[in-house]
Amino acid sequence: MSGDALSQDPAELRRRIDTTKAHPARVYDVFLGGKDNYPVDRAAAAAALAANPRGYLDVRHNRDFMRRAVTTLAAEDGIRQFLDIGTGLPTADNVHQIAQRIAPGTRVVYVDNDPVVLAHARALLTSGPEGRTDYIDADLMSPAQILEQAAKTLDFDQPIALCLVAILHFVEDEEAYPIVRELVDALPSGSRLVLSHLTEDLNPENIRAVQRTYTERGFTFVLRAKAEVERFFAESSLELAEPGVVPAHHWRFDGDAPIPEQPDAGYLDTLDDIEKVRYRDINDVTDADINVYAAVGTKG
Repeated sequence: MSGDALSQDPAELRRRIDTTKAHPARVYDVFLGGKDNYPVDRAAAAAALAANPRGYLDVRHNRDFMRRAVTTLAAEDGIRQFLDIGTGLPTADNVHQIAQRIAPGTRVVYVDNDPVVLAHARALLTSGPEGRTDYIDADLMSPAQILEQAAKTLDFDQPIALCLVAILHFVEDEEAYPIVRELVDALPSGSRLVLSHLTEDLNPENIRAVQRTYTERGFTFVLRAKAEVERFFAESSLELAEPGVVPAHHWRFDGDAPIPEQPDAGYLDTLDDIEKVRYRDINDVTDADINVYAAVGTKG
């Protein structure tokens, strides 16, 4: 339960944090310009960037897909509940911030099992007075636990948007598909699945080089083809929203990805390549840059 999770002793949390191994959530944080990571995570991100110098566009366009998807669901489809699994570290424009700007009464439940995320989870709970946010310290591999705890905040008689954004490529097939089916089966009619996933369909040489850097560090890293991504929707009889399963930057692209404030040139020159990523404008993306599929589906 989130209340219990957030009351954990800070010393116990520190004991749970393994700073000797890179963690996907913290590597992702490096690419987003966050501060909640360790040298081993920065080394993993730097190795991935060396393998694919424009690979930061995968991370940041994945994040921008989430912005557009949540905006669409809240503003156009009237979705007022979100279950975000594999939340990652708090950053600018988390799901509740996007959705509650549009509909202040929106409820959001975040789920992650990284103790570094848990240590910062209070930043995810800064809901406006009309809405609610909650945090569950749990693993995607335990869908029954997630659903039980989420039901304390979300109304499972009303549509829920399940967000599985850049998480399923860390799960092998024999577990990934049953987990998604179990989660979607528990959702009421009118619910949505928001999903993004790394693939080697688009620019295989680049992403395979990145895959090698991660698997060398012990990550499970499953690249799935378009048909394999579509299978997550088909097995749960979800109707894909237009434009279907597409490269992330093609999912209702609006060209409005936030442009970071630029430091002075002298300071920029003092930074290494991985530190410069946070200041780059990602609106110059091309098809040769992206290795992420994205899609949204509706439960009938």
